[in-house]
Amino acid sequence: MKPFENLSELLADDLNAVNTLITERMTSKHAPRIPEVSAHLVQAGGKRLRPLLTLASARMCGYDGPFHVHLAATVEFIHTATLLHDDVVDESDMRRGRRTANLLWDNKSSILVGDYLFARSFQLMVETGSLRVLDILANASATIAEGEVLQLTTAQDTNTTEDVYFQVIRGKTAALFAAATEVGGVIASAPENVVAALNTYGDALGVSFQIVDDLLDYGGAGEALGKNIGDDFRERKLTLPVIKAIAKANEDERAFWDRTIAKGNQQDGDLEHAIELLQAHGTLEETRDAAISWGNKARSALDVLPQSRIRDLLGELADFVVNRAV
Repeated sequence: MKPFENLSELLADDLNAVNTLITERMTSKHAPRIPEVSAHLVQAGGKRLRPLLTLASARMCGYDGPFHVHLAATVEFIHTATLLHDDVVDESDMRRGRRTANLLWDNKSSILVGDYLFARSFQLMVETGSLRVLDILANASATIAEGEVLQLTTAQDTNTTEDVYFQVIRGKTAALFAAATEVGGVIASAPENVVAALNTYGDALGVSFQIVDDLLDYGGAGEALGKNIGDDFRERKLTLPVIKAIAKANEDERAFWDRTIAKGNQQDGDLEHAIELLQAHGTLEETRDAAISWGNKARSALDVLPQSRIRDLLGELADFVVNRAV
């Protein structure tokens, strides 16, 4: 079994409670489209990875109250809301192997239902009665939006640096991973060094997760990704393998990247040529090394935590995320 499957099995009762709470809170008496659109994505077979991180962190720190379930549902609502919005921004037609909500309904429904889920997430986090939890998750929500806007404003800019790339992914992806693990420790009243370690673990895991996703787009199995190979190239996204390749490009190669990414003039065979350039300059391997480094950082952060089955599984999860690209 995969680490997240083992975590799901170990925390099955908690996860069932989260799923029940999600179903209850995504209903609407007055707007039936809300549960229709929400359920399409929430029930699409996602791993529930982020809420699992919250449940695991809280249980690992000895929490035996009810509010880790609220926080896990909160994290899933925030994540689902961002996916609904992202698919509109990216004009995507596939998500988790299914047609996107904006394609099945429309952009307006996706945006508004995403807004509703954000509102629901804040209702849930307030119910915990913890201002610190509210602060962490509110900051994460703002950071996610900031990362998305930064990505939008630097999109198709072939002068984008690796520093900007990491700022984007630490915002749009890692921020929620870090918040998911951190609030688990906070709700359990864990020592500050443990809470900090959980934040570091979540942040590094999220960075590694996104780097691997970006890497797989140029050579992973479409079925595993839940999207088409080369989507990032077609959407003209400046991901780490491409940023590295542009930095090493000669004049002709730079012209190719400017035509396909900056200007969006893509022709038959361009994706294959892009992959050839990434391979020729070794940027796929360099990107893989970066993912491994961040995965190792995530695993190392767990060293301050007491030995437990959950800690072992979280370490295995960090390895699993990276091994998808090996």
